[in-house]
Amino acid sequence: MTDRVRVTVENDVAHVRLNRPDKMNALDPAMFEAVIEAGTRIGERRDVRTVVLSGEGGAFCAGLDLDRLIATAQGDALIPGIDLTRRSHGIANYAQHLVWLWRELPMPVIAAVHGIAFGGGFQLALGADLRYLAPTTQLAVIETKWGLVPDMGGTQLMRHLAREDVVRELTYTGRVFSAEEALAFGFATGLADDPVAAALSIAHDIARRSPDAIRAAKRLLNLAAICDPATGLAAETAAQAALLGSANHIEAVASNLGQRAPRWSCS
Repeated sequence: MTDRVRVTVENDVAHVRLNRPDKMNALDPAMFEAVIEAGTRIGERRDVRTVVLSGEGGAFCAGLDLDRLIATAQGDALIPGIDLTRRSHGIANYAQHLVWLWRELPMPVIAAVHGIAFGGGFQLALGADLRYLAPTTQLAVIETKWGLVPDMGGTQLMRHLAREDVVRELTYTGRVFSAEEALAFGFATGLADDPVAAALSIAHDIARRSPDAIRAAKRLLNLAAICDPATGLAAETAAQAALLGSANHIEAVASNLGQRAPRWSCS
């Protein structure tokens, strides 16, 4: 994993860096495996409260490796040995899991995007809770250029962020669009000259909040995207009932009143 993805944890924030800079962090089978492994391991850690996802070198992620695209046109599997018709990871197949797992992590994920984020790379960024883009970033739902469709969760994630006609236009044309357009469309949370620094700053701010409250909030917001109002309202009530009077609720009140740094329980 350390060859393709580097993970460091500091002050309860995990920084996951795609590490194939010579190929603009393009997704080949080894990269798929490394990204999934990194996300899976982070999801099992109670000491990680937020995650920053970024790319080494000149790009966030160029999408599917060109060699794999060529191989599929010659009849090979997209990912050798993987049956993508199987729902192998809950509602997702293996390729979709690379993106969807970040949405399902119990803690917030912040993508720091620079250079290019095309195809699978754009979809990977969409899997994060928040996205900060360098002003010069270029993005594309580029699959139709290659005779394909976005198939790593993009159709399900884009529809909650941008207008339907915008999603359709970008998907049908496969055109490259700018960071400024991404912000206007709703795909970017904000623009920053140094998106990694911006993402880490927000991540550390979030990490200072009650981990129980943040995890519960992410569960509720994930549910809100797919449920009816009655289910969502009931889930709010249940989550709040579990938090009220808990150790970290008491500590949040005490630390705020005492104007001191909180000491969270990680049980």
